[in-house]
Amino acid sequence: MYGLVADARSEEAAERLYALQGRALEQPTALVANDVESLVACIPEVSSELLIRGPYTLIVPNPARRFAWLTGANPAAIGVRIPELTGPGADVLARVGVVVATSANHPGERDPATLDDVPEALRRGAGAVVDGGALPGTPSTVIDLTGVEPRVLREGAVSGAEALHRLEAAVRSRRTPGEESRWPSPSSRSSS
Repeated sequence: MYGLVADARSEEAAERLYALQGRALEQPTALVANDVESLVACIPEVSSELLIRGPYTLIVPNPARRFAWLTGANPAAIGVRIPELTGPGADVLARVGVVVATSANHPGERDPATLDDVPEALRRGAGAVVDGGALPGTPSTVIDLTGVEPRVLREGAVSGAEALHRLEAAVRSRRTPGEESRWPSPSSRSSS
């Protein structure tokens, strides 16, 4: 899907993105990074073992309250993504490392799959427009990692169960021998 991006390090740029989309400043927006290293450079407190690439938005602790203009009403947590992109979107993210990004639509409207689907007002207000052709896309699965156990807030491109399994596998693969898991194994979690 098409998106709007801005320099995540600039509160002013993020506010312009919010205004262009018609998004409330109290609504959080994810920090989107090209890779784990770029994300950890922005939020050094984040546990790199929790960062997985793909269609996931992870809500992680933000004890230093970094990027407060992206956190909405809860500056102690921040959403992060490391997407798997191809084409022009991947090129842009590789060059800049980290952006704030949201879908290129007005709140409540359908996600745009082509540049023609992006509202004209958004295209006129953007600093640059990149036509990537027809793009696939489903919103990311959102997982809150700020509690004792991970919690799926929104199922998106992958099911909640699959996302939790992928996250547990990533944590397990990066664990040192004998180190305890942060969360119970998927088979020991109670189903709800």
